[in-house]
Amino acid sequence: MRRLAALLLLPLLLQARPAAADLVYVLNSGDASVSILDGFTRQEIRRFPMLREPHHLVLSPDGRELLIADSGGNEIFFVDPNTGETRRRERISNPYHLAYSPDGRYLVVASLRRNQVDIYDARGPQLVARLRTPDKPSHIAFNPDSRTAFVTLQGTGMVAAISLETHQMLWETPVGREPAGIAWHRGKLIVGVMGTDSFAVLNPETQQVERTIPIGRGAHQVFVAPDGRSIWLTSRVQSRLAELDPSTLEVRRVIELPGGPDDIAFDPDGRLWTTLRWTGRIARFDPRSGDVELIRVGRSPHGVFVQPRRGEQ
Repeated sequence: MRRLAALLLLPLLLQARPAAADLVYVLNSGDASVSILDGFTRQEIRRFPMLREPHHLVLSPDGRELLIADSGGNEIFFVDPNTGETRRRERISNPYHLAYSPDGRYLVVASLRRNQVDIYDARGPQLVARLRTPDKPSHIAFNPDSRTAFVTLQGTGMVAAISLETHQMLWETPVGREPAGIAWHRGKLIVGVMGTDSFAVLNPETQQVERTIPIGRGAHQVFVAPDGRSIWLTSRVQSRLAELDPSTLEVRRVIELPGGPDDIAFDPDGRLWTTLRWTGRIARFDPRSGDVELIRVGRSPHGVFVQPRRGEQ
């Protein structure tokens, strides 16, 4: 009877499954590998090796290539986001964090270990400028008109502004000990200050911190949801995920999430996929129900990306 019930249930399960599930890419920094998960079954379907230490990744402006940066191996892998196949590799100096300017013209790379920020013509990528910076350039954000890149400097507690028109440093201003994640939001910069329990709200016009948002020790990364209705913050030491109101920047809720939440990616249904650096897992969090599911990946997972594939045949 059990076998018969299972056979009767199987068509319903297959019907409920999307024609092509989302792919979830997870960079295992401690294993020098990339895990690819099936977004429907949450199972790892493939793992491929990198060189030494992948940390961050970014989708190209045309959506055709996923750039996976191996900072220790000094290379960027250009991957087909729909298949996970590597199309080409480029030698790039210590690519720790990387981001495209909103207009798609430049690829900016922060080299944490080599104290430099590189500006590439995105079509190559071809290096057009290298700026020597103070200690540990970490994460990158842009203003919407693509004129300025903002980079956190972990070693000096500063945020630096760089002109993408002149390729020169514009200013540096203090925000707190060990700044990391940074995002532009409605004319302000929200900065995770790892050496504290708070995020700083920086006005780039005045170069002043206007307020702080306490979340928990190891305040780390910040992500604006694709629909713009919420902002999500991670606390890596106190292991928290926090949601902000985008209009007031007030905390709506805090979710205790053991394991050191770090980076976040959003799937088409609004769920959050969050890497847990200290436990070798990734969490899938549903903000509507509050449900959390933990999925094992490789050691020290860091960057994460969701490639929507729903509806493909």
